[in-house]
Amino acid sequence: MTTLDADLRRAAAADPAKEALVAGARRMSFAELDAAASALGARLHALGVGRGERVAVLAPNGAEAAVAIYGTLRAGAAFVPLNPTIKADKLAYVLRDCDAAAVVVDARLAPLAEAARADAPRRPVLVSPDDTRTGRLRAGSAPLSVDLAAIVYTSGSTGRPKGVTLTHANMAFAAGAIVEYLEMDAEDRILCVVPLSFDYGLYQLLMCVRVGATLVLERGFAFPGRVLELLREERVSGLPAVPTIFQVLTAALGERAPDLPHLRFLTNTAAALAPPTIDALRAAFPRARLYSMYGLTECKRVSWLAPEQLDARPESVGIPIPGTEAWVADEHGEPLPAGEVGELLVRGAHVMQGYWNDPDATAQRLRPGRWPWERVLATGDLFRADEEGYLYFVGRRDDIIKSRGEKVAPREVEAVLHAAEGVRMAAVLGVPDPLLGEAIVAYVVPQEGAALTPAALRRHCAAHLEDYMVPARVELREALPTTPNGKVDRRALAREAGETPAAR
Repeated sequence: MTTLDADLRRAAAADPAKEALVAGARRMSFAELDAAASALGARLHALGVGRGERVAVLAPNGAEAAVAIYGTLRAGAAFVPLNPTIKADKLAYVLRDCDAAAVVVDARLAPLAEAARADAPRRPVLVSPDDTRTGRLRAGSAPLSVDLAAIVYTSGSTGRPKGVTLTHANMAFAAGAIVEYLEMDAEDRILCVVPLSFDYGLYQLLMCVRVGATLVLERGFAFPGRVLELLREERVSGLPAVPTIFQVLTAALGERAPDLPHLRFLTNTAAALAPPTIDALRAAFPRARLYSMYGLTECKRVSWLAPEQLDARPESVGIPIPGTEAWVADEHGEPLPAGEVGELLVRGAHVMQGYWNDPDATAQRLRPGRWPWERVLATGDLFRADEEGYLYFVGRRDDIIKSRGEKVAPREVEAVLHAAEGVRMAAVLGVPDPLLGEAIVAYVVPQEGAALTPAALRRHCAAHLEDYMVPARVELREALPTTPNGKVDRRALAREAGETPAAR
């Protein structure tokens, strides 16, 4: 079984001069990326970072983030990718929780990391991804496939982030399976506008390195015109995106169909594409095959829908990815007949090892499998399957909101709202949205005499939460419905507000 680090060594040996990364004005060959990873790995060793330790990566999309990831792996450590919009208190929690030995940080985010590390008992060292001062890689630092490769933090139902632990074998298997059904090879050039801190973006890097393809990194999607320029100028063959991006992109095009002869596939996840968006994408990019997919951080990818099936099954997320099994189960884990709704269970080499420092949450999510030593993943999502085994998402069983492909815990947003001056009560719901999957909506009861406004509350949230966690809408109310034990009754709130929350 290969490791992620071995993928880079192999790509650099096969075609050293081949472009590995295009990030703004910076271009890196595979030989240059490999050398930069070795230099950073040696620097981490010189600073005392050993094999198996955790290194946080705090950088926007760019060559620096890619070097940070592979430099950490080259040192034999595990990387912890973090959203560049993370706030200091949450960053401090993550650094404490994973006992980070170091933070590889972009210069502009160094003050944030400095403030956060002050609360970490270990006080992890701060390292620039471009730091190439003298150092040597220690003998025996090369990782094994069973070693920890990454901890990816995702929101938990308690509001406390949970660290998904993934080995090299987990991640290499997932990347290989996706590469297989997308039929990727070294000639591909993939444009990534989603953050590398988001596993959808992260795997674009891992897959490109695995097959020796080129990754074109863009820091965001603020300017659709810029994305269209990159598609053309960089001869992009693959564009991974979410419904929001696709809709904005097709709206910007209008009736024009750009001449993009190299673009051969589009991939979508986070939420199902609405039929009008599918039609608009086909009209705008007639040569490109459109893949619908479903996944979650705990195993990366679960299913994919072949483009040829899109018309016949537009609401389906497809069949299990190569080399895996997924089935709709009852409360005992037994398969249910076609058409019946139950929890989706997943079996395969991509299933996580568990949640870092959280055995209770791990026991809830990983269930006994076919063999005594095996654990299968209980996704927490409700599904049904048709007679041919195609899967259909129905809703979520827990309170977690999935917006823009990211998991959001209502309690985390509510805690920030409660901290705002003048707030007496607050509740957050996930409301189905054709672009976001679920839109985050906050309902707030002001204290008597408080002069609150929705705009001010959204600004307060933006100052304390990552961008994707900020409510899309805030409503002020005189009261919120409660259960007999005094807790907010979310279902009653949804009925009063005229919303239809995702199935739980």
